[in-house]
Amino acid sequence: MSTSATEDRSKRMIHTAGCIIIGDEVLGGKTVDTNSAHFAKYCFLLGMNLKRIEVIGDDEAEIGEAAKRMSESYDFVVTSGGIGPTHDDITYESIAKAFKLPLKLHDDALKRMKALSKPHPSQKNFSWDAPSPALDAKLRMVKLPIDESRDESNQVLFVDVSLWVPISVVNGNVHILPGIPRLFTQLLDGLKPLLIPRLENPEGKGVYRILFSTPMAESEVAGYLTTLAAEVEPKGVKVGSYPRWGRKRNSVTLVGKDKDYMESLVPQIEKGVDGVRVEREEDADESEDDANIG
Repeated sequence: MSTSATEDRSKRMIHTAGCIIIGDEVLGGKTVDTNSAHFAKYCFLLGMNLKRIEVIGDDEAEIGEAAKRMSESYDFVVTSGGIGPTHDDITYESIAKAFKLPLKLHDDALKRMKALSKPHPSQKNFSWDAPSPALDAKLRMVKLPIDESRDESNQVLFVDVSLWVPISVVNGNVHILPGIPRLFTQLLDGLKPLLIPRLENPEGKGVYRILFSTPMAESEVAGYLTTLAAEVEPKGVKVGSYPRWGRKRNSVTLVGKDKDYMESLVPQIEKGVDGVRVEREEDADESEDDANIG
């Protein structure tokens, strides 16, 4: 692993992103993944192009393969899950192995864990100073992949003073996060100030979406939307069409970064789909229902 290439990945502009959701419990239906949806919205608001979301099990080879592939393909990668204290929490060790890195007990993370976490009520006799299976399990969570040829401060990020959980950064762009939704979202929020200077729009204003509601069938507007999509594509704007089963109206969207250009298209699109611009898909439904009262 080239140190210079890793440093480049940690500093270059962020255009693309990937997300790896890790856990047998997700694939088995026990846990409903909400982190990928949150990350998709996070990327949209910051103007990052989320290219791929993968859900994989607690499998060392699959975790390592996905992390290496996405690290090479995308500018910013997050993983979710598999960093707890039990035997099936293998994300740190899998990614360390994939990138040929040692796992190192991180002293600062351990200090923060001691200061900010409390033993479970069932662990009345737990001691940080006495060897025990419970202590070993806790230490698993602060043994992190470390590239000893690089500055450690760029590899272990503490982005929220209320949390002991670090964001471990491997290969310059793979960010390892917990699967617990509250922690996942809190750490991403804390990471945002470090990402904004590396975004195409340094203010982090991201991507804009304009939503239209139309009473016309998708097949009826397909020709117009095909022509429109070809017209706006050179400006980096995408056109979307979405059926709403069981409702009288469907949705059309414009998504892009050139807000002024997109706004200029609104009257043309409203006419082209015989629709109206709305803030929420159901807004025109409510207007239609109100009109039918009495």
